[in-house]
Amino acid sequence: MPQKSRDLRIWSSASRRALFIGILGFILGICGILCGMFWEQIFNALLNKQMILRPNSVVYDRWKNPPVELNLDIYLYNWTNSEDFGNSSTKPILEQCGPYRFVEKPDKVDIDWHDKNASVTYRRKSYYYFDAAGSNGSLDDEIITLNAVALSAGAKTKYWDVMNTRLVNMGLTMYQQEMTVTKTVDELLFTGYSDDMITTARTMTSIFGKKVEVPFDKFGWFYTRNGSADLTGVFNVYTGADDISRLGQMHTWNYKSHSGFFDSHCGMTNGSAGEFYPPNLTPDSIVGLFTPDMCRTVPLDYTETMEIEGIKGYKYAGGPRSVDNGTLYPENSCFCGGECTPSGVMNVSSCRFGTPVFMSFPHFYQADPSYVDQVEGLNPNKKHHEFYMVLEPRTGIALEVVARFQVNMLIEPLKGVSLYEDVPRTFLPLIWFEQKVRITPEIATELKLIPRVLLGGQIFAGILFALGLLMMGWYPMQQLCSNSSRNKSSKIHGTENGKLGQASPCELKPLNHTPTKSPSIPKKRNSDSTPDQSPLLKKTAKDEATTEKSNPMSSISNGKSSQN
Repeated sequence: MPQKSRDLRIWSSASRRALFIGILGFILGICGILCGMFWEQIFNALLNKQMILRPNSVVYDRWKNPPVELNLDIYLYNWTNSEDFGNSSTKPILEQCGPYRFVEKPDKVDIDWHDKNASVTYRRKSYYYFDAAGSNGSLDDEIITLNAVALSAGAKTKYWDVMNTRLVNMGLTMYQQEMTVTKTVDELLFTGYSDDMITTARTMTSIFGKKVEVPFDKFGWFYTRNGSADLTGVFNVYTGADDISRLGQMHTWNYKSHSGFFDSHCGMTNGSAGEFYPPNLTPDSIVGLFTPDMCRTVPLDYTETMEIEGIKGYKYAGGPRSVDNGTLYPENSCFCGGECTPSGVMNVSSCRFGTPVFMSFPHFYQADPSYVDQVEGLNPNKKHHEFYMVLEPRTGIALEVVARFQVNMLIEPLKGVSLYEDVPRTFLPLIWFEQKVRITPEIATELKLIPRVLLGGQIFAGILFALGLLMMGWYPMQQLCSNSSRNKSSKIHGTENGKLGQASPCELKPLNHTPTKSPSIPKKRNSDSTPDQSPLLKKTAKDEATTEKSNPMSSISNGKSSQN
């Protein structure tokens, strides 16, 4: 009994330990399964929390002052045969000049947070510095270009009465306005140039009223943009605090959810403001980009998957849908703006104070061939004129953005305006610009950690599951080996039916000895000699006595043998 109690105590202690290890293994196995199933969701939740735009965060710093280098390349068209305009046998011949490169230093100002709808209001301000080394030309280059001031004044009379049209025509004649002007690159871009028509129009607002809006005292394509926070308006975008899918998406522009420049859904202020794009993108996604210079959202479609700095990204590019006004896509008909034209140009006249401005991709890329046929000197191609962006699909972070747009003005006959009475209807390209942004290697290194962390989580889940299985199977395996050991100790080694008793297979151990050569034993020559009489099988009297004493049955067996 004491031995049994001791065994019971040992067994009880071993059972408690085995039970604890088994339960722990079960918990680890369950944790491994759950981790493998939900690790990606857990990681996405943690990542989305880091992506929320809020003060004093890494995302905020990169949003307010982008760490990437921003270059603005500007190309101008030099009109080499402007004196022949109006001759039906001669097309305008254009010579592309540039690029004239400017380094942009952007900033966000007047930032105001709105917790109620998880949005932020701000204005954009940028400083531009001319990069002579990166430019093909200087700011003193002279360009012959369309007289945009005179054309703007004349185009306003298209829907005016005869009296107001005559006043405009009188002003154009009195100030000797011509079809073209010759200005330096500096004057055409940021510095601007004065014009008598602008001065006169600003003083006659009491006569024309709201029909004439002249917000600037000079003309220049980027005049008042350098260092100003007023030109592009007031943005209100979502921070992603309540819904990460709306991060960086437009809520209002100039405090309105509808711009008023286009009818129906075409005037809605939606899409990305340009800094953030929707996460969890797919090839079926359509990315919208809101551009304040056109007062509308431009849709971009998926085209291919490519790698930037070793990171896989989805490429979304501007195609026929982006510059269509209802010809190819009926839902875009509200972008006509009262001047429906073949697909390829976007009428933004209402956004540009009534000036007949039409936006397109450079060299009329992706536009109806009729636009290219109106002029000479254009060569549209995908490599140099495509508008696209490459986005990391999980986070929506822009890996590369190449924004390209061209400004065109419509020249057409205007009744009552002598300067434009006999001109052919022509969409004349004047300027196009290109802005390239590429992710830095440092940010790329951070993004590369995302798939590694996901893979590491799956590996960790597999290790937990395997460890759990081992711990749950430890006690059964121990019991199996323990039972095998008991069976071995309970067996008696002896002969059975003339054969040596066999041990359990898992108990057999190899004999690690070298067989020796048996000494030669002289054989007796009598005929009664048998193998049993070999000295190796003889027992001494002491051994026989001991055997008979320990095994009484042996004497009986021996007696029977002797009788036999």
